[in-house]
Amino acid sequence: MYRCNSVTTLRWPARPALALLSGLCGLFLSSLLYAEEPLFSADGYRLGQYRSPTPASVEHATTLDTAALQALLQQQPHTRLIDVYRRLWLHGQFVEDQPHANLPGSLWLANAGDGQLTLAWQAYFADNLRRSSSGDWHWPLVFYCRSDCWLSWNAVKRAHALGYDNLYWYRDGIDAWEQAGLSLQIAKPQPLP
Repeated sequence: MYRCNSVTTLRWPARPALALLSGLCGLFLSSLLYAEEPLFSADGYRLGQYRSPTPASVEHATTLDTAALQALLQQQPHTRLIDVYRRLWLHGQFVEDQPHANLPGSLWLANAGDGQLTLAWQAYFADNLRRSSSGDWHWPLVFYCRSDCWLSWNAVKRAHALGYDNLYWYRDGIDAWEQAGLSLQIAKPQPLP
């Protein structure tokens, strides 16, 4: 009887310790796998962790704060605002998991800021930019999403790669606009053909 209790007593603490050790090993292995995933593609697009601190600027674009964006819109009212905030895409359609509001007059090209785009998503981005700019490579285009969001950073790089050269990055995006007390509009993403 005593022997059975002592064995049971010895086994009981070993199970949680084994579970803890197993969990720690799992965390270690997953961190190794996660560390091996690159943050940037070979051509320089951010591939993941999109909601994390962004650099102060992006190459080939002018970074704007809210006052500078308002001034640009006053001076060049034809400027096109392009929101690239993500939206769940499932079974060939956007799924509205929560309402989204953006700057008035914006074109919402959902998911066009992802680091890797399929040919269909690349065409979605390129075709909508062409229509929005009337085919003019010098048309002023302002890309944004939210603060600490790499999606708009990627979109600027992608627009430049397509040949557009009058690019702006509203780095803090929707969050900065809202914090300035400016109005937002309920938005729907531009459909993917």
